[in-house]
Amino acid sequence: MAHLRGTDRSQLLLLPEAVDDYVGPENPVRFVEAFVDELDLAAMGFTRTAAKATGRPGYHPADLLKLYIYGYLNRVRSSRRLEAETQRNIEVIWLLRHLKPDFKTIADFRRDNRVAFKPVFRQFVLLCRQLNLFGRELLAVDGTRIKAVNNKTRNFTRTSLAKFIREADEKLASYMTRLDEGDADEAQAGGGGKVGLAEKIAAIRGKRARHKALLDELERTGEDQISLTDPDARAMANMTKIGVGYNIQLAVDVKHKLIAEQEVSNQVLDLGLLAPTAAAAMEALGVETIAAVADRGYFKIEDIEACEKAGITAYVPKPIRGSAAREGFFIKEKFRYDADKDVYVCPGAATLAPLYEAKVRDNRKVDYCNRKACGGCALKPRCTANSYRRVSRLDNEAVMDGMATRLAARPEVMDLRRETVEHPFGTIKQWMNQGAFLMRRLENVRGEFSLTALAYNIRRAITVVGVHGLIAAARV
Repeated sequence: MAHLRGTDRSQLLLLPEAVDDYVGPENPVRFVEAFVDELDLAAMGFTRTAAKATGRPGYHPADLLKLYIYGYLNRVRSSRRLEAETQRNIEVIWLLRHLKPDFKTIADFRRDNRVAFKPVFRQFVLLCRQLNLFGRELLAVDGTRIKAVNNKTRNFTRTSLAKFIREADEKLASYMTRLDEGDADEAQAGGGGKVGLAEKIAAIRGKRARHKALLDELERTGEDQISLTDPDARAMANMTKIGVGYNIQLAVDVKHKLIAEQEVSNQVLDLGLLAPTAAAAMEALGVETIAAVADRGYFKIEDIEACEKAGITAYVPKPIRGSAAREGFFIKEKFRYDADKDVYVCPGAATLAPLYEAKVRDNRKVDYCNRKACGGCALKPRCTANSYRRVSRLDNEAVMDGMATRLAARPEVMDLRRETVEHPFGTIKQWMNQGAFLMRRLENVRGEFSLTALAYNIRRAITVVGVHGLIAAARV
């Protein structure tokens, strides 16, 4: 029996096949078109939404936006690769109706409209709200780091610059001494005597001058570090395994693991980012109160207090830190605070009264102690190396006490946080293959990640309600 054979490529057809026949009804590109066609691109800030009366016709921003959304949905972010897809990919040919923009036009569109991509992301969040895909009760907030277009060797901190200048001065002093003495051994080893040393001295002086100029620039701007390739990128903490990059903040709704809010910053640590991230998510979800859970990296009393004022019920475990924890003594949590009497009760059942007062970051700090009780306490070797133990308390520390009580009553919320927020991070970095940004500068990177978050949400929503459900909602 013969094998199946294809048709003759040169055979003319009386009724040619339509491109639409190759794109099935459940193909995501059909939703991409329906979604973008319903957007008010001019109101969102896209450029060139109205065609000029004269000159060569340009591409409509809707078509280029469709191309980018399709690309990010299918792990194609490069403008050159997107150009190639317009010529060989039947889905893209269908989506753009045979338009074939070149890579520069595609790249310029992403750069010129970087600020407009976040409103598109938020518009899809509103669409998901319409479909009741957000629980709007609990948010999992976390951050991750994504590599920037900047090598570690092109990033400098005050410490590294000062160290290089100090070492350069030492080398210069050594070379100058050897040059003055006319060291014979150095002349043989250098192959040029004093000429070889002079070249080394000139090279070091040049490097020192460049590093000194960078240090002066840090002094002028007040920054802690400087990057040469991408000036906005920052060296991240060693534990993140990302040398130089950006800090990505997500607020993920626990119902279907959809991203309610995303933001990119160049802040190295997560401290202080919980309240603004959760508050922006509240606004996007249209609620006045919500709960938010985050890990220990977000524990900052001022931030938690800001959450309380904004209607956000925070769940953030307190990190074990401080001199007592480092030295193996009783941590502060072993001392129970009695709010009615304004005293602490220590592990030895003694009462610590407020005795000393000071100011810390515009906040009143009170130290509680009991010198007499500490003097004869059998637990003192496990409590302090000083003559007596002090326990400090800030005016706004009642916020921390209330949060600790909530966490004790709902310990499973931390596991829920991990399984919720790690899903988008894992998907973005592994399945979507976005371990590094393609663009430079903070505003460009924000626009790029807005497309990434939008593509992730679309994939999740298609999994939950399907393409037909999304199209019907987009056209309402």
